[in-house]
Parts: sequence; structure tokens; C-alpha cells
Amino acid sequence: MLRKSFNDGWLFSKGAGGLSLSRAVPEVEINLPHDAMILEERNPDCKNQNNTGFYPGGNYTYKKKFYVPHEYAEKNVIFEFEGVYMNAMVYINGDFAGKCPYGYSNFYVKANRFLKMGADNEIKVLVKNGAESNSRWYTGSGIYRNVHMMVGDLLYIKEDGVKITTPDIAEDQAIVEVGTVVEYEGLQSRRAHVHTEIQDADGRVVASDKVPVTVFSGESVTVRQKLFVQEPKLWSGEHPNLYFCYSKILVDNQVIDEDKNHFGIRKLQLDTKHGLRINGEVVKLRGACVHHDNGVIGASTFERAEERRIEILKESGFNSIRSAHQPMSKAMLDACDRLGMLVMDETFDTWNACKTDFDYGLYFQEWWERDVQAMVEKDYNHPSVIMYCIGNEIPEAATGIGASLNRQMAEMVRSLDGTRFITSSVNGWLCIMDRLGEIMASFAGDNQGAAAGTDQVETNEINTVMSTLIGRMNQIVRHPSVGEVTEEAFAGVDVAGYNYMNGRYEMDKDLYPNRVICGTETMPRDIDVNWRLTKANSHIIGDFTWTGWDYLGEAGIGKIDYTLDESRGIYGAYPWYIAYCGDIDITGNRRPASYYREIVWGLRQEPYIAVQRPERYHDKFMNSAWSWSDSIASWTWPGSEDKPVKVEIYSDAEEVELLVNGKSIGKAAAGESNRFKAIFETVYTPGELAAVSYTNGEETGRMVLQTAGKGLELKLENDRAELQATGADLAYIMISLTDENGILQTAADRKVSISVEGAGTLQGFGSADPKSQENFYDTERTTFDGKVLAVVRSHSEAGTITVTASAEGCAPKRITIQVS
Repeated sequence: MLRKSFNDGWLFSKGAGGLSLSRAVPEVEINLPHDAMILEERNPDCKNQNNTGFYPGGNYTYKKKFYVPHEYAEKNVIFEFEGVYMNAMVYINGDFAGKCPYGYSNFYVKANRFLKMGADNEIKVLVKNGAESNSRWYTGSGIYRNVHMMVGDLLYIKEDGVKITTPDIAEDQAIVEVGTVVEYEGLQSRRAHVHTEIQDADGRVVASDKVPVTVFSGESVTVRQKLFVQEPKLWSGEHPNLYFCYSKILVDNQVIDEDKNHFGIRKLQLDTKHGLRINGEVVKLRGACVHHDNGVIGASTFERAEERRIEILKESGFNSIRSAHQPMSKAMLDACDRLGMLVMDETFDTWNACKTDFDYGLYFQEWWERDVQAMVEKDYNHPSVIMYCIGNEIPEAATGIGASLNRQMAEMVRSLDGTRFITSSVNGWLCIMDRLGEIMASFAGDNQGAAAGTDQVETNEINTVMSTLIGRMNQIVRHPSVGEVTEEAFAGVDVAGYNYMNGRYEMDKDLYPNRVICGTETMPRDIDVNWRLTKANSHIIGDFTWTGWDYLGEAGIGKIDYTLDESRGIYGAYPWYIAYCGDIDITGNRRPASYYREIVWGLRQEPYIAVQRPERYHDKFMNSAWSWSDSIASWTWPGSEDKPVKVEIYSDAEEVELLVNGKSIGKAAAGESNRFKAIFETVYTPGELAAVSYTNGEETGRMVLQTAGKGLELKLENDRAELQATGADLAYIMISLTDENGILQTAADRKVSISVEGAGTLQGFGSADPKSQENFYDTERTTFDGKVLAVVRSHSEAGTITVTASAEGCAPKRITIQVS
């Protein structure tokens, strides 16, 4: 079907319809995608609390008028919604046309019977996200992903109706099987031909086939074709070679409908001897769990936003991502296909047991089959997707009913797609919460300590319990009860997903010799232990850290808390609104944990320096299981001269040396036997801080930090000099405070003002400050550790965008971006 963007020209208002006769609500013209939550004022008293970073939910109305020509009377018209959060209700010309409770599902609304031909029509979408709280993290609100209008003949290719597999692959030839679902809504039978053509990335036709088909009224027919591609270029993370499948329906040699899909030719294998293999090569998953929000632009899903995230994650050493805990956007899947990022796509965070008052658990029983089908059909042709996850930390998984449902869901996925593996991310802690006290008391010789530990747990909120008992985590997960209650759930899937259960990795090799394990969610500080176990054991296929990219909501879960008297336990009190546990912050800058991980993986030879903030040297603090040290790569600390400071050096070398202004402070052991880290104590002296790594007495690398001078300048770094005039292309502009030599001024934070003129608009503006009380839609934001990010959105017309930044004590800086 002809698929065109339906994103522009909507009217948005607060409130979701109803029969009220009160005065009209102001409407604002907007273009999709649109996140209404990010535009709300944060409120310390909102019911969502830390879950959404104190952003409230709400009910909203989206309306759009569109003209339908007379000839559409003999056409099929379908609207595609890639994601609406949540409880979307769709009306066409006032009549109810469709709905979707789940805020992450791709869904379709058939429009034919509601349309007026040769006239203006109106589509209205009511979004009901006012029941709080309904998620454990920031969700966004509204139509935050793309909308398309699809128009085709009455004889047409069904939406998501082209399924491509590569069942037989050899060096000289690959068999590509294409199944095309053709549907007909006319009155009499139609005879047609289905023509399928495969092109390589250079546009060369490498295979084609044409077969006849007769379709009767109201019938759905699957046309299967087998094509042969000679000397195929295989898809992998290192070589993401794509092919393009063009499908057409021909009647009397005239094209009446068509579809286009890309795919990759690759072979997946899984066993305990080799682990995961792609095209015969063993692959260990260097994984990142990622939420769906895009930082300073909220939940709005733009192609460039998703692409940029994947680019940065891959540059940081990750080769795989887990969509936690919801189905991934089409835009991100496309980026993973192009860039070579492996994907574990996930269905749900809840089944029938709600984790918050009004979450998807209220709808699961009636809707899970439709939502599972929607995710699998969305993912089917994407070569990056290697695994489906059917649930995250589901409490019912430990019960007979839950294990039965787990098996039922896995079998449904297999019936829809038998080419990929299935996992379920199980948290052993959660499965034995009802007997945690009994288990703790059973540990011989430590009954008093165990009782004290459980007395500290005043909640069943899993993150808080885990953080409270972090020191006993491995002891608890090794308890026989954990293996007993999770055995049936793991028996129903291909890969046992272990959330925070690395203590069982090796023991379960003996207990369950046919089990393949993946660390589907792990603590950031455990990467060295996890990676050693992953490398040493073929039945362990990878590790997914919580989390690869920082996110909005679960506010303060990774905080370093110096305000002990005001602490809210694991979470941060208002104004905390960012989780603060990502390797990469919400603006796309790598944090020290990211470089540490890269070294552990063996991907970085140079040492890395992280300096703990000297002004906090004497302060007591509390951290969580997801925290990193309060450190940055800076040697600019005005006001802390001659005061003590701790310097962390990460390295895989045998030893490292710290030098201040050329003078050695000393050497210390590093490398794997010392958890790839050495910590030095010195005093802050401005100038040069250097780390040098050695193995066998030979220098293997060095890193140098310079103290910034007294000058202060603005530096604008634009990721793209030209945008497309689509109305939805983005440019990311990192604005930094530097000295006269370009050295980052991490200790001179101040407000930066921005203006955007011409063929674009400001989509979002913000920093990685986890406690900022400024808004992402404002034109003035304060830097954090010297940086702030602006995101500019193109208009639909060609022209020039001029972006100007200014700050107190700095000369204004300006850049231009072409839109074509």
C-alpha cells in the first residue's frame, strides 16, 4: 500500500473529550511525533513521583482534518500508529474506529467505512494517560511515534504482510523465501501476479520472481516464493549488509499495490558448546539495556534521534541492546539494521500482576496476544533482531499458572516467527520475595545478621530490596529455592534470562547442563566479574548492563547521595528526575563507567582517568547498587587547590602510574587481577594530570588531562551541517564552555541562551544535570560540568537554520544548518 507520513498539521489540546458542555479548550497546532508529558510542569506532589521524574500524566486530544477524494471509494485506507501512550481511542468523523491500550504497540485502524468521499474528514485520537501511576519509568504522553496513512487497491498486500526468511545459506548462494499476504475486499474474484524483486545495497537486481494468484472476495492468501541470491553478502554486527525486497501486485501488467522491505541474509545458531553464533562465528553480547525516551526531547521518536543513540552506543563498544521494557520503535530497529547492532526486543514489564496502580497489568489478559503479534510482525524482517523477550521480572513466573502462561506466550511467538530465539528476563530475588526472610534466616552461622538485614526491608519494591541487601545478593540467588521456582519458566524458552543472578552462572552449568544463559540485566559495577564469567563459559552468551543510556524517571536510582537526612532511600527526592545510572548520559556524552567497560571488554588499550570531586572528599554519602563513583575526567577544580583528591585510573595493563605536572605520585597494580582499577590519593595542583600504563615494564598507553585556563568561550559542535526538509530531521548541537585553548571548563557552569531562526525550530534543550529544575522546552538552560545540548528540528521547506548561543562572560557563537 502507498504509505505516506500523516505527521503534520494536527491540533492538540489538553483533556480527552467526553460529554462535557464546558467552554472550549485551547488548541495548538503541532506536528508529530509529540510528547505531551515533557511539556508538563514537574510537580513534587504528582502521583507518579520518582517513576516519571515527577512529571504528571494527563489526558489529551489530537485532531486532524484531511481531504478524501472520490476515487478512494474503491480503495483501502488504513491508518498506522507506531506508538501512542497510552489508552489511545481513535475516532473518524465522530465514530469510534479503533483503540489500543498498550502505549508501545504498533497498531492499525481501518478507515474505509467511516470516510466521506469528496469531502473533508476528521480523525481524532483521545489519549488517556491521566490514571497515575502506570509505569515504573518515564513514558511520555500522546502520539509520540509516527502516524502513516496507507492507501491501496481493494486487492492489496496486507499491512506487515511480507515475511522474508533465509533458510539456507552457503558461500556461493542463499535461498530467500518470501511470503506475501494478499487480501481482497472486492465482490468478484481477481486474478493477478505477485512480482518480487531483490536488490542489493547498490540497487542491482540480484533475484526476481513472478507468480500468478487468484483471490476471491473476502479472502486472505499467502503467496510463497523461493528466490536464489548468488554470492550473498551476509549481515552481521561487523558487516551489516542489507538487501531490499520490492513486492508488487500486477493486474493486466499494471501495478495496483506495492511494498518495500529491507532484510539481511544471516544464520543464527545457539547451543551450550558454542553459545551464540552468527554466520558460524561465536558472538558474545556486549549489551546495553535502554529505555525508549530520547533525553532532552522526551519520548518523541525521530529517526535521527534513534540513529544517534545507536551510533554512540556502538562507538562505546556495545554490540547489542535490550529494549527495556517495551517493544522497540521501528526507527530504532532500522538504525540497528543499518549500523549493525544486535537486538533483544521485549514485550512487557507486567503480565497480570501490576507493578504500579494503573499499569498494563490491567489490560494484559485481554490484549497480550494482540500486542505480542504486533511486536513480532513489526520485527520480522529486521536482521538485527536475534531474540524476543516475553517479560521482565514477572512475579508470576515463579508460579505454576505463570510458568504455564510463559510457555503459552513462547509458543505463540514461535508460531509467528520460528527463526529467532526466545528469552524471559527473570529476577530470582523477585521470585522468592515471599520467603526472603526464611531464606535469610537459613544461612548457617549468620541468623542474627540475616534477621537484621530483612528488618531493613520495609517494602516489596524490588529495586529497593536489592539495593538494601546488595551484599548478600549472590548468597541469596544461589539458594536452592531460586533454582526450584524458576526452573519451569526457563524450560519454556530458548535462553534463560538472568537478571542480577551472576552468582548462579557456573553452578547452573552443572545443575542444568542444557541451559543457555544470558545476563539480561546486571549491575554496572559487576562488569569485570560478569565478563570474566561470560568469556570463560560457552553457555553464557552475554551481559546487558543496567543501563547503557541514562533515562528520565526512576529518578536517582544511580545517585551518590550526600543528603542522608533527606534521602528517600534508593530514589532521589524532588528535584531528581533522571535515573543517573547510564554509561552514557541523556545528552549522549560518555561517563567514566563507559570507558571502564570498554577497557574490561578489551576494546581500549589507553588508560582512563576519572577524578572524584575534591569538594566532596570529606563528605559522607550513600550510593545504590546502580551507582558509579562521583567522578569526571577533569583536572579543573578551582577553590580546591592543595586539597586532597582521589584519582581513579582504569586500565587492563599490569600497572599504572599517576603523574602531576610531570612528577610521579606513584605506581599501582591494575589489570584484571585488580578489577582493572587503581585509586590514588593526592592533592589538587593545577596543571597536568597524566596516567601511564605499563605491562612487562613497557608503556602501553597514556591519558593526559589539562587544567583549563582563565578564558571562557562558547564552543558549538553540530553533528550535521545539512538536514532534510521533512519536518522531522534533527541536528544535535553540543554547546560547551571552554578556555581559550578549547579545554573544557567543567567548573564554570552558567546559563546559556539559544535562539533558532529560519527553516527550523528548537525541539529540546537541556543538560545531564539529574536535579535540574529547568524545562527542556525553554530557551535558557544551565550547563552541567560545562555542557548543554540543543536539538534543532527542520521545517518542511528548504532554507537555512541559524542557531545562536550566548552566555554571561562569553562572546555569542553562531552556526548555520542547511535544509534541503
